[in-house]
Amino acid sequence: MTVGELYARGKQSLLAAGTEEAALDAGLLLDFVCQIGRSQRLAHPERDVPGAQEEKYLELIGKRGTHIPLAYLTGVQGFMGLDFVVNENVLIPRQDTETLVEEVMKQLHDGFRILDLCTGSGCILLSLLHYSNGCTGVGADISEAALAVARENAGRLGETSAVFVRGDLFENITGQFEIIVSNPPYIRTGTIETLMDEVRLYEPRLALDGHEDGLYFYRRIISEGKRHLCGGGMLFLEIGYDQREDVMRLMEEAGYRDVAAARDLAGLDRVVYGCSYG
Repeated sequence: MTVGELYARGKQSLLAAGTEEAALDAGLLLDFVCQIGRSQRLAHPERDVPGAQEEKYLELIGKRGTHIPLAYLTGVQGFMGLDFVVNENVLIPRQDTETLVEEVMKQLHDGFRILDLCTGSGCILLSLLHYSNGCTGVGADISEAALAVARENAGRLGETSAVFVRGDLFENITGQFEIIVSNPPYIRTGTIETLMDEVRLYEPRLALDGHEDGLYFYRRIISEGKRHLCGGGMLFLEIGYDQREDVMRLMEEAGYRDVAAARDLAGLDRVVYGCSYG
């Protein structure tokens, strides 16, 4: 079968399965399996695809048709211009979270110590270290399987200034930091079953469930974080689109100064941040 024929078959299969971006996903999977770029695929649709690659492609198309996320099939997701290894043990890095990284970078100076809570794939911490000079960081997560992914990503990127620690938020964290950043679980428990299948069925619930009102982890991070921030240190939190007022109030009541929020590229509230007192 040729590249063009195989692509058409994959796209039709995904369309029949109700995949939202069938054409895009069919192309990306074909590029991945055949190790070609989009331009090569479009320029040479007559190229024959070896039988082993054809079989692998159709296998992945079948899996994508059951709503397994594309990034879990390819094992890689782009974030902040970098490629991160992902699997079912970590959330897939999203463009929305790039807003969180960008807001931190506005306040990040050489030599800062960064703490990333609920680090998952490590994409936040490793991106901050990659685009800064002389900074060091600690990534914490309750999931050892997630930390294995983060350590692999650190190795792939050559980031030796990151340490990854297993623990429940601050459980095994010592010392103080100029920056604490987190994209914690913030989906209300009762809302999880309404999420798209790719998220609800396949992404780790441990990284999604923010308990009854979605604010459980914010309360803990905001309260416990004070003793781990140096004077003038800053706390940055990713939030859900409707959580700005609640999270800002929690930070202000805890004594954080200059509490503010930032929106993502879609215009939705995405980040709340503030300074420690002292």
